[in-house]
Amino acid sequence: MIKKIIIFLLVFVFLKFLLFCFVEADELEEVVIQIENLKKDLISKEKNYQELNQRLNNIKIRITELGVEINKKEEEVKKGEEVLAYQKNLLNQRTASFYKNANKNNQFFLNIFFSKNLSSSLNGFFYQQKIVNQDKDMIIKIVLYIKNLEETKKKLEIEKNQLAYLKNEVNKQATILNQQITQTRLKIAQLSAKQQELIAKKFASIYVPRSANISYSCKPDYDPRNGSFRDPGFSPRFGFFTFGVPNRVGLNQWGAYGRAKSGQNEEEILRVYYNFDNIETVDANIKIKVDGYGEYSLEDYVKRIYEVPNNWGTDGFSALKAQAIAARSYALAYTNNGQRSICATEYCQVFKPDPKGGSWEQAVNETAGRVMKKDGQIIKAWFSSTHGGYIFSSADIGWSGTSWTKNNRDTDGDINNFSDLFSKSYDKDSPIFYCNWGSRSQYNNTAWLKSEEVADIVNALLLAKADSSTSRYLYQVDAGGDVWNEERVKQELRKRGISPFNRINNISVSADFNYGKTTTINLSGDAGSVSFDGKEFKDWFNARAPANIQLRGPLYNVEIK
Repeated sequence: MIKKIIIFLLVFVFLKFLLFCFVEADELEEVVIQIENLKKDLISKEKNYQELNQRLNNIKIRITELGVEINKKEEEVKKGEEVLAYQKNLLNQRTASFYKNANKNNQFFLNIFFSKNLSSSLNGFFYQQKIVNQDKDMIIKIVLYIKNLEETKKKLEIEKNQLAYLKNEVNKQATILNQQITQTRLKIAQLSAKQQELIAKKFASIYVPRSANISYSCKPDYDPRNGSFRDPGFSPRFGFFTFGVPNRVGLNQWGAYGRAKSGQNEEEILRVYYNFDNIETVDANIKIKVDGYGEYSLEDYVKRIYEVPNNWGTDGFSALKAQAIAARSYALAYTNNGQRSICATEYCQVFKPDPKGGSWEQAVNETAGRVMKKDGQIIKAWFSSTHGGYIFSSADIGWSGTSWTKNNRDTDGDINNFSDLFSKSYDKDSPIFYCNWGSRSQYNNTAWLKSEEVADIVNALLLAKADSSTSRYLYQVDAGGDVWNEERVKQELRKRGISPFNRINNISVSADFNYGKTTTINLSGDAGSVSFDGKEFKDWFNARAPANIQLRGPLYNVEIK
């Protein structure tokens, strides 16, 4: 009886295990399909390497899990093999017993006809028949067990081979992906040290204010909202316009103003721009040391912050209150609760020795001591003037990742095109919401470019992509030094079998309106049509464009007049 129970349990476990094997085999097939789809993605030269990497990693994780399951199956098979000898011995015994009892049963059957006690003979016959049937059932179960074990071993070997193949394929695809990334990075010509120096000087030549209370150096040459523009004296003309300023982290001051005018209170505004748990009140008497100005209590310090205009208090008072809470949080986080000093410029936050007064002081008083906290710590509440309709996390702009900054749109509804951005962005009223940075005195102090000037930028980029060793000669022509002019760049392109552009006739851009960046720029002219990655073109535009004309952020558009 015990032996029967053992055999039954073994058969039950094994059959369950066999079913599990078929399930895992289906999952292996799914992994094969995933790899084939990944190959197709790579063949079609998709550029979203981060997504492909994630998919590869997910496949690797699943393969690892399948490997663990196959190891478990191997252990089960080993256990099955350990009892196999016993099963075979038991089979021999049962087979012998079957034939022996079958013969006995035949004898009992004959005795029925000659027995004087029919009842006793029948009982003996049926008892013997029952033993024969039990032997037969057990023989069948043992044979099935042995047969299933052999089939499982074969399937397991196939799965192991398939898993090894999958691992090899994943490694191949990872290698191909890395090679594509490397090749793409090589194709995108690296800017030389000279070019980087030139761009730095360019950027330094134009003051880009971070604070909404400071006068703006950008005077846009064209405003699509009312159709007004400044005439440089030539046509056609191309204007390269940037949305907002590069630093989009934290509070968007003009965005907060727009939200305040729409009826949002200070906490609703702050939660758009920061991840924080709650707003708490701290000791207002904490001392803040200001470089060059001495020491102030926390509230006296915040009353001397000049970050946003006082006149916002008329129709956007909650924006002033949101700024006061952000300024207080930033100061305490920056100084570690007053243990170190803070600068008085917009590199920290703009401070003046006299209180600002007016609506600002009222906003400070109404939010006295209030700060934002995340995980029990006061957050370093960065902010800037104009985000151009988008909010970035600190990691998005190359800073260390933080839990309290976020990536989000700063718009009233979805954005599908530039027109939506002009109408739905909360910071659309900022003077630098849409600006082409730079100017040239000989063209009415505008930043418009001529068709042949845009063609020269395109030619420089084409040459750099064709031969990265030439990039050191391709910075701004009017900066002087060892640089190739427009004609030399055209000559070098012809040497390499590339037709240069003499003029550009049309430009269009494609943008990721969810994230807020120009993804592709398409240009056409007398040499045909070309397309470039949005950031790649921006980098080379800033290196090659004349004077101090520049693109200042990830999202830009081109106006043609």
